[in-house]
Amino acid sequence: MEVDLIFKIAAVGILVAVLNQLLVRSGREEQAMMTTLAGLIVVMMLIVQKISELFALIQNVFGF
Repeated sequence: MEVDLIFKIAAVGILVAVLNQLLVRSGREEQAMMTTLAGLIVVMMLIVQKISELFALIQNVFGF
């Protein structure tokens, strides 16, 4: 079982949380929101890539 994806998502989450707090405390709420959205997009791209691999595996198993 791969835990690599979980660690990648956790690392992105921690990085985004720290950057968000720094930017909010310095009065840059807009940049904090953009950082949060960028982190969400990165995580979604990782998940979509894994789902694509899952569908390819299912196609190979069932011969579609």
